[in-house]
Amino acid sequence: MSENTEVKEKSKAREIFDFLLPIIIAVVIALLLKYFVIANAVVPTGSMKNTIEENDRIIAGRLAYITEDPERYDVVLFKFPDDENTIYVKRVIGLPGETVEIVNGVVYVTKTDGQVIQLDDSFVTNCEPKGDYGPYEVPEGCYFMLGDNRNNSGDSRFWNNKFVEKNKIIGKVMFRYYPNIQKIQ
Repeated sequence: MSENTEVKEKSKAREIFDFLLPIIIAVVIALLLKYFVIANAVVPTGSMKNTIEENDRIIAGRLAYITEDPERYDVVLFKFPDDENTIYVKRVIGLPGETVEIVNGVVYVTKTDGQVIQLDDSFVTNCEPKGDYGPYEVPEGCYFMLGDNRNNSGDSRFWNNKFVEKNKIIGKVMFRYYPNIQKIQ
């Protein structure tokens, strides 16, 4: 093999490497973002109407609860307690150690200090929530979830395993990016 042919082979190999390197770096960055920073989901039902509509695409921040705990009214993505292969999106209503009770569709929470509060329902779908449920005592390290479309939501009230453990929460929903961009609150 001549020296000229060897140089051409090395330069061809270098050219292929130079071409593939940015692609490999981009794929690694995308995978790191997907598995450690953000979670992407399509919402299949209307259980969170009008905050999130059926077939909306949302982004959740996986790092939101690394140093903080979920707060009441956060909208979160989590593994469904009755089937962890299914991902749900709901609103945090009951915090660890609290008791949640729904009377005539109105949600009341007994906080850990014994104070009973009626929860804000300004985000609930334009219908009057119905029904009596509970009381539910939220275990330590767990959360009670409700959908915003209260009369049409398969949420903590109806699950076999009523509560979502903190380590099953994937992330806090930050925004909808399809069909239009909107911050989720």
